[in-house]
Amino acid sequence: MRGVLTKKFRYNLLQFTFLKQRFHHSPCEPELTHLSSSLYMKILQLCIETEDLKQGCLIHSHIIRNGFDSNLHLSTKLIIFYVKFGETINARKVFDRMPERNVVSWTAQISGYAKNGHYQDALLVFSQMGRAGVRANQFTYGSVLRACTGLRCLERGMQIHGCIQKNRFIGNLFVQSALVDLHSKCGNMEDARYLFETMSERDVVSWNAVIGGYAAQDFNDDSFRMFYSMMGEGVTPDCFTLGSVLKASSRANNLIKVCQIHGIIIQLGFGSHIDLNGSLIDAYAKSEGMKSASALYKSMLKKDVISFTAIMTGYARKCSYSREALDLFKDMQHIFMEIDDVTFCTMLNVCADIASLSIGRQIHALAIKYKPSYDVATGNALVDMYAKSGEIEDATRAFYEMKEKNVISWTSLITGYGKHGYGHEAIALYKKMEYEGLKPNDITFLSLLFACSHSGLTGEGWECFNNMITKYNILPRAEHYSCMIDLFARGGQLEEAYNMICKMNIKPNSSLWGAILGACSIYGHMSLGEVAATHLLRMDPENSANYVVLAGIYAASGSWDKACRMRNLMEYRSLKKIPGYSIIQSTNKNMRRLQPN
Repeated sequence: MRGVLTKKFRYNLLQFTFLKQRFHHSPCEPELTHLSSSLYMKILQLCIETEDLKQGCLIHSHIIRNGFDSNLHLSTKLIIFYVKFGETINARKVFDRMPERNVVSWTAQISGYAKNGHYQDALLVFSQMGRAGVRANQFTYGSVLRACTGLRCLERGMQIHGCIQKNRFIGNLFVQSALVDLHSKCGNMEDARYLFETMSERDVVSWNAVIGGYAAQDFNDDSFRMFYSMMGEGVTPDCFTLGSVLKASSRANNLIKVCQIHGIIIQLGFGSHIDLNGSLIDAYAKSEGMKSASALYKSMLKKDVISFTAIMTGYARKCSYSREALDLFKDMQHIFMEIDDVTFCTMLNVCADIASLSIGRQIHALAIKYKPSYDVATGNALVDMYAKSGEIEDATRAFYEMKEKNVISWTSLITGYGKHGYGHEAIALYKKMEYEGLKPNDITFLSLLFACSHSGLTGEGWECFNNMITKYNILPRAEHYSCMIDLFARGGQLEEAYNMICKMNIKPNSSLWGAILGACSIYGHMSLGEVAATHLLRMDPENSANYVVLAGIYAASGSWDKACRMRNLMEYRSLKKIPGYSIIQSTNKNMRRLQPN
């Protein structure tokens, strides 16, 4: 606090000096407007520190009026000032008007582009710098390597690596850390680790690069090992380090690790850090620690969108926490917290999972109110929510209202058509998808095969299956075979279904044999039903449904002794058929419910 007050005092003092020299003059004398370049530099630096863009722009105009716009150092400081606020266009205007430039000017412009995500522009300016004959320094190379990292362009980064070695900056800590970060984020962890091990000196940035790289590439154990090595060498981790190991913990689904890192966060004094709390909530939620995630969220004195989204997403993953997710969304509205696309998408997914059409419509209305032009993910969630709630017309309308669609959009509506028995509409949409130039994926074909299976479209399903393999080079998974076998079985082609099981290159699972057994029950094929049931009872002996279906097949064919033996086997193994149930919404508290025996 004292530092902030001192900074403000210095700023006010310089501003007073600036105004005094500008306006304190005799009525008969011209206005004194000239300040020294060093004072301008100090004022611009204070504008950067106090994040005052408006005052800095006024200083810039004053610099131009007083003829200092050609001053090398002032122009460089102006570039640094503008890029600090993301004003890269204004920074480039200052850069282009400079009559002369030094390595600091070039580096300031390159660094500004890289920090603000304009990576391609940073590389172009670096190329111009080389053509101008200006030799880069370690900060130039660090900035241009950041641009290569942002573009995930390892090839260009390797070229710059060669320039670094040629100019003897390879031993610089700043450059080495940037190189490690480049290789790790481009997925080249072997070279990243080699560069890290060859460093004679390492700081927290170097450790973060390799720990974060391992976490990003799902090498969770390596990420933990490097973290423990870092602590063993006496290097204190920062928020970026802890965020990376939390990501590794959540991906490894390791609740113990999350708890340990939580303890380290508290020991290091980062317990009230908002971003880290959001990462902690997310890690707990992904590691089966929803109670801890909920308790941490409730204990936060100041909540932000990140922490809210983390706990909301955690609730959404667990169907048993759907009510908590809806209550949390109401709380968010009460405190007027900003609602982003991720929140809307998460809430629509919750409504889809519990098939709550009324709440889903309300969320849709809020999305239109707050986000008139919502993103593709939210549009996909709307299609999915309406389809799962049985409103296929609304799902179709939401699909065609989307300004931009991806393969998930088309697949969501195809899935909706399939689940509601609109097989012909699903096939028509698939053909339109191909006409639009989109390439279907394995999930698209799974939805198509499901639609054909439930609509009796055997020929169309077989055509889709062949297109998937021959036209799109997609290898069928067990789920695809399951749909095809179900397709044949529902059509009464039991021998074809059985032959496909025998010929496929995947070991049959219970789903495949279950489809055969169900079809045998419908068409009364006892011998094949016995084959299917034999496999099912070996694979899943605790599933009572298999016993019941086989007993039904025996009873239908008049083999009462076999049916009785199957029922007795169920009793011997203490198996009971799980009764079916439905979920309904009702405002009638006195509704009568049937009690199971």
